[in-house]
Amino acid sequence: MDDSTTPPLKVARLKRLGVYATVVFAAFLLGFVPMWLVARTRANERDVVQQALRLTQLENGLAAAAIQARRGDYEPAREAASTFYTNLRAELDRSPSGFTVPQREMMQSLLAQRDQLITLLARADPAVAERLADAYVSYRQTTGTLPRPGGSSR
Repeated sequence: MDDSTTPPLKVARLKRLGVYATVVFAAFLLGFVPMWLVARTRANERDVVQQALRLTQLENGLAAAAIQARRGDYEPAREAASTFYTNLRAELDRSPSGFTVPQREMMQSLLAQRDQLITLLARADPAVAERLADAYVSYRQTTGTLPRPGGSSR
């Protein structure tokens, strides 16, 4: 008689264990899914802010080069300009670049000036300060942070 009652008890225990496991798993999902959604949203926000930071750092690097060249500090200006162009190339090569397609094309024209500007800075040519300032204005107009002359914003 003992042998005939043992299997139904084991089956009942297994069913109860299955119900407990299902409840625990459902409770886990109830806590995990909202946290995962919030984390994903925050990660997307972080990526957007990091992209904006990269673009701002690019702008600041070019501005620093222009200011230092205007002050006659050509070696620090050369280093800042070199860093700007290196970072600009890296941003253009990045797959989700912070620049739109038309902006990318305009940035290519800035990259074309790299060797000339670096050479002028290495020679400590005073004319380079104005060219760096023009490059800075061109960068700001291309990114839309500086309105174009004549009142149009783009």
